[in-house]
Amino acid sequence: MMADTEFRPLDRNGIAARIARDIPEGWFVNLGIGIPTAVSDFVPQEREVIFHAENGVIGMGPAPAPDAVNPYLINAGVQHITLRTGGAYVHHADSFAIARGGHLDLCVLGAFEVAENGDIANWARSADEPVKQVGGAMDLAIGAKRLWVAMDHVTREGASRIVRRCSYPLTAKGVVKRLYTNLAVLDVTPRGFVVRDIVDGLSFEGLQARTEAHLHREG
Repeated sequence: MMADTEFRPLDRNGIAARIARDIPEGWFVNLGIGIPTAVSDFVPQEREVIFHAENGVIGMGPAPAPDAVNPYLINAGVQHITLRTGGAYVHHADSFAIARGGHLDLCVLGAFEVAENGDIANWARSADEPVKQVGGAMDLAIGAKRLWVAMDHVTREGASRIVRRCSYPLTAKGVVKRLYTNLAVLDVTPRGFVVRDIVDGLSFEGLQARTEAHLHREG
């Protein structure tokens, strides 16, 4: 095994592609703003996954080619998207009824912090941070059947985002089922974070050294 100083973290597209590998055929999936929006770019065309955007799109496809942009077709993050065959536009209220009503098999959100009990903080770094609002993330986090998170493992300053308890204002409590970072894939279980996958060249001990919360091996 390579030394921990020689491993290569995933980039944002690498995280999105790793998530796409795990989405089964036939799931109805919402993608949040940030890293999650790229997930639809990596699901093979032959695998039927229905992507939902809370601004009212069902059947969202990958990002368009630069010469095929429809300026009126965007996701909730105001990014240009495509529409798969059979896709539809729906009223905003109907879209949020889908998000809140338990109809989504999966929601993928970004986050600032995730705690070992499944709490997620993804909308503000303090209660009085200006020009911030929780938006639809709160509805999606509690309304989907399962919530996965895509995020960097540590901050730019090197502090762990994978924590025992969130220090930022919460989006929702106890809802995260799985976490995909640029270093690892972690399941949230009753005993805490269980490591499912680690990037090549990084040891379990090296991952733990970069993680505030206690990690468990599979099995």
